[in-house]
Amino acid sequence: MDVRADPTRQLVRLRGRSYVAFVFSPAVPIVDWLSEIDATLARSPGYFVGKPIVLDLAAVDLSGPAIAHLVGSLNDRNIRVLGIEGVEESRLAANMPPLLTGGRACVITRSEPVKAEEPKEEPRPKPTSLLLESPVRSGQSIVFTDGDVTVLGSVGSGAEIVAGGSIHVYGTLRGRAMAGVNGNSSARIYCQKIEAELLAIDGYYQTAEEIDVSLRNRPAQAWLQGDTMKITPLN
Repeated sequence: MDVRADPTRQLVRLRGRSYVAFVFSPAVPIVDWLSEIDATLARSPGYFVGKPIVLDLAAVDLSGPAIAHLVGSLNDRNIRVLGIEGVEESRLAANMPPLLTGGRACVITRSEPVKAEEPKEEPRPKPTSLLLESPVRSGQSIVFTDGDVTVLGSVGSGAEIVAGGSIHVYGTLRGRAMAGVNGNSSARIYCQKIEAELLAIDGYYQTAEEIDVSLRNRPAQAWLQGDTMKITPLN
């Protein structure tokens, strides 16, 4: 009897993965908007290098060639566009970044039939805060978009904290802190010693060069007053 073993079939395992992306919303005239980008890069060179960028064109009416020219202009500034939203797909050429529609993180798993109904566990509530008991070292990136982030130590130069709520640093803040990234304009940033490279709340930011020198090495807090970021000492 000729018995042949069936070759083992390798299952393809797919996973979903999400990244926090910067969303650029150009305004007309585009030349003036690019000038603002240049001013930002002059204050913080290379800040957007390697960062996922989404181009939201909902507020402008650009033709296909104009979109291609805008993407090329950003590319010349070492700003790579991950995807484009807010525009008809017909305006995007084949070599353009893809059209994005937005969404939340998901995990793709292979579904297998079960012989019997298994009891379902109640989903655990998502945590609304993240506590870091160790310092955040240079080069680390901490992303928690569901609420506040508290760091019991310091945040090193070149490190990054991204939070959906407020950020509390019980040490020296030397890196970048971005609070309220989901549109929470009431979020705040607190630190015991401010030496930050960049502070941002709900998209409004100040770089190290813009922070008042008198605040350096002092406890401070940052918040939004309208469209203006305020940074004051902590009494």
